[in-house]
Amino acid sequence: MNTPTDLQPASAYNAADYCSTKEAAASLGVSHRTVQLWVENGTLQAWRTAGGHRRITVESVNRLVDGRRIAIGAPPAQASAPAPGKPRVLVVDDDPLMLRLYELEMAGWGLDLEVVKANNGFEALIRIGEQRPDLLVSDLNMPGMDGFRMIRTLREDSGTAGMNMIVVSGLDRATIKAMGLPTDIPVFPKPVPFGELRGAVENGLVRA
Repeated sequence: MNTPTDLQPASAYNAADYCSTKEAAASLGVSHRTVQLWVENGTLQAWRTAGGHRRITVESVNRLVDGRRIAIGAPPAQASAPAPGKPRVLVVDDDPLMLRLYELEMAGWGLDLEVVKANNGFEALIRIGEQRPDLLVSDLNMPGMDGFRMIRTLREDSGTAGMNMIVVSGLDRATIKAMGLPTDIPVFPKPVPFGELRGAVENGLVRA
């Protein structure tokens, strides 16, 4: 039986329209496991050969490459490397003004953080695939891939299941609980109580 991500190839199969997991990882500048994760969550389209080898559509790889260039404003090779030993915090929110506020507030904490930003869960997974952060701070209600789906995806992968996370959301606690957010993730409301958030960030980085 085919899984939702293991599509059947077109009857007129053209090998040039597909690539291997290894080739997709090289094109995207991420690990083999990250490509597998993106196939499993539907970000990349793929099917399996009779021998069990996965073939990924070149179209979906190119679409992801283009989306990443738009999202982060530069090809993967141009992404700056973090300073050695500097804690890396990934902040995810669909409001660019809120992302800027996070950046300014965290810069004033004196913690010498590297703050990386993403606009939604999809972009956050790309960032994590490039380099895993020490801590994730995320909104939940976002267009595209929301925070709930992003967190489920991360928790289902052994490589990211133990990632330290904090949620900041305008949703009420009952809704958050009903949507299945893991109970071990600290939740803060909006407007953001940055004083309290700082303590949670420090604790999260200690556990990283």
